[in-house]
Amino acid sequence: MLPETLVFGFALLDTAAILFLLVYYVIILSDLECDYLNAQQCCTKLNFWVIPKISAHSFLTFLLLIHGNWFLVLINSPIIIWLIYDLYKLPTGNMGIYDPAEIHNRGMVKKHMRDCMIQLVFYLLIFFVYLYCMIIALLKGDPIRRHEDDEIVTEF
Repeated sequence: MLPETLVFGFALLDTAAILFLLVYYVIILSDLECDYLNAQQCCTKLNFWVIPKISAHSFLTFLLLIHGNWFLVLINSPIIIWLIYDLYKLPTGNMGIYDPAEIHNRGMVKKHMRDCMIQLVFYLLIFFVYLYCMIIALLKGDPIRRHEDDEIVTEF
């Protein structure tokens, strides 16, 4: 079994990578909204990162599951269900979650931007939860090495 500090360290790195990816999503979608990118370029760039984002979050949740952090698994499960639901509810013939033919129809840019902002807030909050858990895991042991007769040993 992996030590807690390693699990939460990986969770921090994984969540930070997903946060940077979501900021990239927001930038690309705002470029599309301002007509700096065409729909084909935007959707190709965004669809490339859908599966890596889902797999990174799924692997992190699986790692928390085998480590026994049930509360964190319960917190992460709704976002995985949402991401997988978005992936499997695609109509046939679409290029991916982000389809250039439909991105300007029915306000899909606003919907995708809203979804990105919700995910950004979730991952930002969960980042600080993982940071707190890692600090607690680091401080669980005695941070100062003590000798048998309760004197503080200063050399490492």
